[in-house]
Amino acid sequence: MAKKSNSSKSSKVNVTKSNDANLSPRRSTVAALLYVEASLVLALGLWLVVLGFTHEKKELPPLIGVVIFAFLGAAGLFACARGYVNGKSFGRSPTVLANLIAVGVAYYQIQGQFYIGAVIILALALPTLYFAIMIAKEEG
Repeated sequence: MAKKSNSSKSSKVNVTKSNDANLSPRRSTVAALLYVEASLVLALGLWLVVLGFTHEKKELPPLIGVVIFAFLGAAGLFACARGYVNGKSFGRSPTVLANLIAVGVAYYQIQGQFYIGAVIILALALPTLYFAIMIAKEEG
């Protein structure tokens, strides 16, 4: 009986390894882009914390709200990236939504003539959005 349970365990491990091998290469691209986006949002949140301590003129409640939003957004992007790495589908919709919001943010940065920020956001958001939609289309 011990051999039977060991063989079933090894077959489960083999199934998991074969599923990881069959993942789309686009998934790793989206995951990498999401990790970069999450790191940038986290860095922005940390920068705002430092800014809150170093500048005298500040409105504390809005600053705290933006910092919390940045940390939650970074955590959500990290979770979406983990979903793509693990071959799950739970990160698809939040990925598309977050990157559509990023395109809107880039639009307003262009309107405010902050072109460098808009180019950085678009350089990350558009490929991530494209690959996320293609993965959803492929996998159903």
